[in-house]
Amino acid sequence: MNEHGRDPHIHVEAKVARGDAAVRNVLASTFGLAGDLPSVADTGCGLRVPYAMTSPRPDSVTCLACREHARREHLRLAEMVERLGLMPGSAISGAEAKQAADRHRDLAERFSGN
Repeated sequence: MNEHGRDPHIHVEAKVARGDAAVRNVLASTFGLAGDLPSVADTGCGLRVPYAMTSPRPDSVTCLACREHARREHLRLAEMVERLGLMPGSAISGAEAKQAADRHRDLAERFSGN
């Protein structure tokens, strides 16, 4: 249950990239530790819901406000990654940055439902 009572929708976490399994895997492989998943999550629509009622997958998210939030966040992340790839001395190449940006743009498109 969230603060608004029974909510049947699947939401997206407010910090879209933090929920990514790839991020958790990198942290686990780097530091040899894996953190516990939270029991509740702040969502893109502003609710706090059980973590089990969230998903990073566009085909699973049913909350329209969360879908729009995820679309905007993935577009913002795509722009950031592209800029990072163009910076002198960047840890990622321009090609790697483009690939990551394209992935975020694809996710944004999928969240828009087009």
